[in-house]
Amino acid sequence: MMNQMLSSRFEGALILATSLHTNQVRKGARIPYVAHLLAVTALVLEDGGDEDQAIAALLHDAVEDQGGIETLDEIRRRFGERVARIVEGCSDSFESPKPPWRERKENYLSHLREADIDILRVSLADKLHNACSILGDLQQHGDVIWERFKGGEDGTLWYYRSLVDVFREKDFSPMVGELQRVFNEIEGLTKRGE
Repeated sequence: MMNQMLSSRFEGALILATSLHTNQVRKGARIPYVAHLLAVTALVLEDGGDEDQAIAALLHDAVEDQGGIETLDEIRRRFGERVARIVEGCSDSFESPKPPWRERKENYLSHLREADIDILRVSLADKLHNACSILGDLQQHGDVIWERFKGGEDGTLWYYRSLVDVFREKDFSPMVGELQRVFNEIEGLTKRGE
């Protein structure tokens, strides 16, 4: 595989992501949200992702969490159509207020079944890092962590089980197996684990 250097576009995306998420922390933690964005970006790059995919990884939550369509338009203007398309494809809603949680997740799963490799790689990296965070929190704090999720324990387990199934159908990356492994550990630690 050829080494790829990141350009000033990546640096600009990092600055924008840091600026957009500067006052945001991870759900149920005091960890700056940018830590998640950096972790997802690292997973994308380590999986062979290119600069556009890495930029989209940095910005994958910007539209959903920080400004909606206006933010998407800025991303398109600054980083191009491909990056904007990936970011849009990783967002489950631009509406405010958002539709009900289960409806959003079902729609997102349907969308992933038709998504291209650009969207799948960034989405998978996002879900893998989120699953790793859930596992770490579950090991440290126990079942109380489910209170911070709109889907609760049952809904969150259903969603991640469904994500594993969708990504398994595509099976395009070693991250799929890692997501399966992490989810199995999560499920094994829950009272309702099968």
